[in-house]
Amino acid sequence: MTKNYIPLHEPKFNGNEVKYLKECIRSSWVSTNGLFIKKFEKHIEKYTKSKYAIFCINGTHALQISLLVAGVKSGDEVIVPTITFIAPINAISYNHAKPIFMDCDEYYNIDEEKTIEFINKETIYKNGFTINKKTKKIIRAIIVVHTFGNAVNLNQLVPLCKKRNIKIIEDASEALGTHYIKNEKYAGTVGDFGVISFNGNKIITSGAGGMILVKNKKNYDRIKYLIYQAKNDALNFIHNEIGYNFAQTNLNAALGLAQLENIEKIISAKEKIHDTYKKNLNLTSNLKLVDVPEYSKNNYWLNILKVNRKYKKKLLHFLNKERILARPVWQLNHLQVKYKNCQTYNIQKAVYLHKSSICLPSSYHLRKEDLFRVIKTLTNFKF
Repeated sequence: MTKNYIPLHEPKFNGNEVKYLKECIRSSWVSTNGLFIKKFEKHIEKYTKSKYAIFCINGTHALQISLLVAGVKSGDEVIVPTITFIAPINAISYNHAKPIFMDCDEYYNIDEEKTIEFINKETIYKNGFTINKKTKKIIRAIIVVHTFGNAVNLNQLVPLCKKRNIKIIEDASEALGTHYIKNEKYAGTVGDFGVISFNGNKIITSGAGGMILVKNKKNYDRIKYLIYQAKNDALNFIHNEIGYNFAQTNLNAALGLAQLENIEKIISAKEKIHDTYKKNLNLTSNLKLVDVPEYSKNNYWLNILKVNRKYKKKLLHFLNKERILARPVWQLNHLQVKYKNCQTYNIQKAVYLHKSSICLPSSYHLRKEDLFRVIKTLTNFKF
């Protein structure tokens, strides 16, 4: 008998998705205007306690526009972690800027201490800008990525960046629902701009789509203007700037809204999956589930397993042979062909974690028998 295939992370549609999509189709508003876009934005604002939210085509272009509105210009530099999906790195390139790669901490997030050390030791503050001593370029922004749903420690970084006029863009693509315990702020609402992704593999999905979170009306109006083709006069088709076709559709918003209505149920289920993995896998000496930060309440988007690096490749092959989809952590971005000549700063832990980490199946609706099949397969592996 062929074993069931267990995916890494897939969506489930068991709420109002079909109902809202039918309503959307009946209204004939299926493109980049419509009631569901407004509703989805308002619900995200309420849920994340954000002042403004703008629905757009995807998380990557949400980052691109956030950088642009943050003032990143051609030739500028942006600090970014080396462990992340490549989207934020490419978003920097789309703005004709260059990344400076930082190491990560034990939660796979940008290392706050090393980043502060870099800013204090390797840059100067002159004429209102932070200048890279090595390249003489302006460091205009930093992208912090809440990797795997883990909130980045920003306690010291926020005041330093404010003092140094470095804009903070939070890539919370994987972290919808994650929030800090002390101030109850949600990932994506601490910095100057926040970005959420609703790709099919995220905690909730709109099929495709992203959301930009901002704190003031000026940035909100600017982003809305740019992503809707920079229309100065819609009736007469007057465009005084180069805009972008980055708005997302009412259809996608209808799907996303229905998904968002179940967010708390999803996070609760994912926490139970994480606890089950941790309870069972940490009993085996060669396996350890990565902990989540104590300073935040996690959304448990993806569960990461640490193994001895000499067994990683063999274990991945073993799991996938058993029809259990497991994946390595993304290739370190400072080693990617197009970025290997960019500046790095004291990258060490990221190298170790990349060589010893495996992403485990984490769908919130993972059946109990499938979850324990993953656990049994892992514990049966011959180290």
